[in-house]
Amino acid sequence: MLGWEGNLQYSSHRDFLPRGSGIVTRRPLVLQLITAKTEYAEFLHCKGKKFTDFDEVRQEIEVETDRVTGMNKGISSVPINLRIYSPHVLSLTLIDLPGITKVPVGDQPPDIEQQIRDMIMQFISRENCLILAVTPANTDLANSDALKLAKEVDPQGLRTIGVITKLDLMDEGTDAREVLENKLLPLRRGYIGVVNRSQKDIDGKKDIKAALLAERKFFLSHPSYRHMADRMGTPYLQKVLNQQLTNHIRDTLPAFRSKLQSQLLSIEHEVEVYKNFRPEDPTRKTKALLQMVQQFSVDFEKRIEGSGDQVDTLELSGGAKINRIFHERFPFELVKMEFNEKELRREISYAIKNIHGIRTGLFTPDMAFEAIVKKQIVKLKGPCLKSVDLVMQELINTVKKCTKKLATYPRLCEETERIVAGYIREREEKTKDQMLLLIDIQVSYINTNHEDFIGFANAQQRSSQVNKSAVGNQGTNLPPSRQIVIRKGWLTINNIGIMKGGSKEYWFVLTAESLSWYKDDEEKEKKYMLPLDNLKVRDVEKSFMSSKHIFALFNTEQRNVYKDYRFLELACDSQEEVDSWKASLLRAGVYPDKSSTETEENGQADNFSMDPQLERQVETIRNLVDSYMSIINKCIRDLIPKTIMHLMINNVKEFINAELLAHLYSSEDQNTLMEESAEQAQRRDETLRMYQALKEALAIIGDISTSTVSTPAPPPVDDSWLQQARRSPPPSPSTPRRPTLNNPPTRPLSGRGPAPAIPSPGPQSGAPPVPFRPGALPPFPSADAHGGPPQVPSRPSRAPPSVPRRADADGSSRPDSPPLLLDL
Repeated sequence: MLGWEGNLQYSSHRDFLPRGSGIVTRRPLVLQLITAKTEYAEFLHCKGKKFTDFDEVRQEIEVETDRVTGMNKGISSVPINLRIYSPHVLSLTLIDLPGITKVPVGDQPPDIEQQIRDMIMQFISRENCLILAVTPANTDLANSDALKLAKEVDPQGLRTIGVITKLDLMDEGTDAREVLENKLLPLRRGYIGVVNRSQKDIDGKKDIKAALLAERKFFLSHPSYRHMADRMGTPYLQKVLNQQLTNHIRDTLPAFRSKLQSQLLSIEHEVEVYKNFRPEDPTRKTKALLQMVQQFSVDFEKRIEGSGDQVDTLELSGGAKINRIFHERFPFELVKMEFNEKELRREISYAIKNIHGIRTGLFTPDMAFEAIVKKQIVKLKGPCLKSVDLVMQELINTVKKCTKKLATYPRLCEETERIVAGYIREREEKTKDQMLLLIDIQVSYINTNHEDFIGFANAQQRSSQVNKSAVGNQGTNLPPSRQIVIRKGWLTINNIGIMKGGSKEYWFVLTAESLSWYKDDEEKEKKYMLPLDNLKVRDVEKSFMSSKHIFALFNTEQRNVYKDYRFLELACDSQEEVDSWKASLLRAGVYPDKSSTETEENGQADNFSMDPQLERQVETIRNLVDSYMSIINKCIRDLIPKTIMHLMINNVKEFINAELLAHLYSSEDQNTLMEESAEQAQRRDETLRMYQALKEALAIIGDISTSTVSTPAPPPVDDSWLQQARRSPPPSPSTPRRPTLNNPPTRPLSGRGPAPAIPSPGPQSGAPPVPFRPGALPPFPSADAHGGPPQVPSRPSRAPPSVPRRADADGSSRPDSPPLLLDL
């Protein structure tokens, strides 16, 4: 149907394209010609079936077309893929596209013209395709939709070849000589004329070889074409396409080689794993199992201990996360255990009274101290057990990440994860038992002779200092420690600078006694120092206009925190930074506000006696408890990470190294464990096949690049008539004047290499070369005063009634044919 049926079918001397009236090609036909020793055809939708009878090929094309589009002229963009293997063809891919239909018929949709246009554009837009713009000789070339579409996607004309059909149907006295000589409406690559079989020839079973001879005889005997007969006809069109293939190969070899080499490098690492795969080796599964378990062990240890290779830069994982649990999360949980001051003093008061009983005690009883301290130590069990849970969860997450490399063998991956996770949970129970034991050990003996313990004398002396508050601060027995810096960093004071034009950022320094801020991190200009006594922290809801996260400091005695401000709003860029500052403030004794109003009990007067002696005893016990709990916290913070490391982490590593393999052997049959997934087997085969193909392709490219000969691209021509064709067509055939090249020749786009070219015949061929006219010629004349469309010279606007219209290659009789695409 595309008007060059001879090139498709004479190349293999086979006739297999459907013919008929109306639109016959209703689906794109992707025809791959492959050079082979034997001749047969294959369809992609009929895998494994070889067609040797080409009448059956035609029937299959018709049946497959009707199956998708229906029987009443419907169309579809789903292509039919056909491969023809033959010793008589060049390795090319040809795409036969439907012709442009203006008026819908049958089951065709109302927008049939736009649908076919979109379908054609989908193929011809590819840069590695040649476009055969086919136009019948007995229609107006200036109105050719094929040339117009080709110009849209190929403005430089580097891959467009004009094909003129139906030269034998032109009226006597007319010819297309000036078109074929590329003088009338020039294309950069010129035009090639072909003469196809008529419907009568096909019905009469005219042999294709005879048709080729008839075409040759036509051009040699025609007075207008005999001088260029060697550059006309189907064989010459085949020769041109072959040369364009050669040009395309030569032009694309450097970029293609680079692309292949990059692909080869990208899969080389994966291929190294597959290279040693030997499916027939009886020991293959054993070797693979040993390698997988060893790799899992190495990966697990690297994730825990840390390594320089394959570092995760997106998030913390493995050992880094466990380290954070040990030194940030666990201490935070300990410090967060805020003493309820009223409740604690009430308990101390009850303890002192109950120990004295009916007597009035003269001295502070140490039994009250021990009772209160033991109760506080027991509360440490919660944070200790929680730290074990966090480490256990991180170990299981690490195992899951390490088993991803075992995905080749699904059963092995599943069993490894199950066995190791089960063992981690066993160690979790034993570690928790040990934690409880450590707490019980601390409860069993209260060591008041500890070198860091404040002692009764210092506690009584401190309780006598009314203005000195020791509540909630750690290290009360070591005043110098209060000068140790707990944290430094940038914070934005959110509420103070509002009246002065907005918030401002300062450098903050937190110690156990105060919070100071400076102009910058050089700490030369101190702006203010805020004592931490009676301060607490509360959350502030994030404002709609602000992207920062805010928390506030306020005084529990309703005093101003800073100058005239009742509270101090501090802002950070992230919630994580806010939590980190809160943890640091907890270490300094600044606790979160619980925002709960506690109602006093009716017997509150009994809880706190107005007896000054009892008040001094309560304050003394309170100072002793604070001092001793500081010692216990310090000990626990040191022991818990060590215990978890010994009983869980190191033990799990030893289990994976020494016992995992034995558990795998005992859990399931080795053959079952080492069964590959179907996806992995397919991936391995495809990767190895691709690797081998890439190596062969690079070797072939090395041979081709030294032997391929290409021809230079022809010079540009003035093809502005393509844009003007709709509004100012070329002159009629009777006009003797020729067009002028009004505009200077356009140059190819920058950056593009030399394009394929049509070889011009040499001086020995007997035919002149394709003309190129650099000089100016007279302009296009108009057909009439109204600018009506002129006709192509030497031929009428349509075939005379006495000459029957000849069908295209597929028998369709349309006013125009679409571009034919050649996919290289």
